[in-house]
Amino acid sequence: MSFTSPAPISPSPVPSSASVPQVDLHPGKPPILHVPTPVPADLPAWAAEHRHTLHGLVTEHGAVLVRGLGLCDIGEVGAVFGRLAPALMTDTEAFAPRQTYTPGVYSSTAWPANQPMCMHHELSYTHSPPGLLLLACLTAPTAGGATALADSATVLDALPPELVQRFEQDGWLLTRTYNDDIGASWTEAFGTDSRADVENYCRANAIEFAWQHEGGLRTRQRRPAVVRHPATGRRCWFNQIAFLNEWTLAPEVREYLVDVYGPEALPFNTRFGNGDPIGEDIVELINTVYAEHTIREPWQSGDLMLIDNIRTAHSREPFEPPREVLVAMAAPQTPTSFPTTTPTAASEGSTR
Repeated sequence: MSFTSPAPISPSPVPSSASVPQVDLHPGKPPILHVPTPVPADLPAWAAEHRHTLHGLVTEHGAVLVRGLGLCDIGEVGAVFGRLAPALMTDTEAFAPRQTYTPGVYSSTAWPANQPMCMHHELSYTHSPPGLLLLACLTAPTAGGATALADSATVLDALPPELVQRFEQDGWLLTRTYNDDIGASWTEAFGTDSRADVENYCRANAIEFAWQHEGGLRTRQRRPAVVRHPATGRRCWFNQIAFLNEWTLAPEVREYLVDVYGPEALPFNTRFGNGDPIGEDIVELINTVYAEHTIREPWQSGDLMLIDNIRTAHSREPFEPPREVLVAMAAPQTPTSFPTTTPTAASEGSTR
């Protein structure tokens, strides 16, 4: 399986030289590509030379961890990302704030270090999610903090068929209530302080919206839970149903948010596509299946990782600071290039 881009890239043959990187394959770990020493003096040039090789490894395995590059500063990372994916995406509809370092290069999502970020596919609730993720570790955590991975087709096959069938039929519904206290505000998420621009974006991306009396914004968007991989056609469990559900939150966090905002105005929550609530048992089941099919490798400073965002879910495990991982997204999947197995959402924006 592979990610796709507006102009798909066919992997080139691996260069026949003594400096060809070697890939280690071990059960329970992602493929690790070791860069021979000494480290290349010009890392962006190295990335450009090996771009097709790296993309080919992602095609074959769903992700690859590149070890030995010694990435050490933001400018260098941005240049390497740019050689690997020339058209980086703007992060829009983020559920939590990120810091922007250079255009298309961001910090990891702001999330408490002692709380896990459960398995999910980046921006799977958007109309044009990224097909490729690029991550670079400048500072490895003292302990924990791995970006763990899970194959979405394998997860789909392991879920109960009747549950998959319902999500294929109904899709899933994400509700968000933007405020200035929890998560990204609407100005941060949409990159504008213009209500008109937000409304136009919502209408263009099948998002229902309603402005609140206190100035906040409430949205609803229905998305497919199962999609076919653009390159292979294989069915993939592609969503953030469990990750953005209230039952994935730590009990004390959920209780606090419900007490402050009420059960219908949580900063984010998920439901079945027809609006029915998703029970705690279902969320626990999904997270358990993810856990049973998770692979991981602790970060080392200087590491680079490429992830097929459609085929491969990822998580962030709790850690002891510091931890600095930079992120970029590329290869947006448009509705025409991103086939689904459930009807496409077609909600019209509203102000009701």
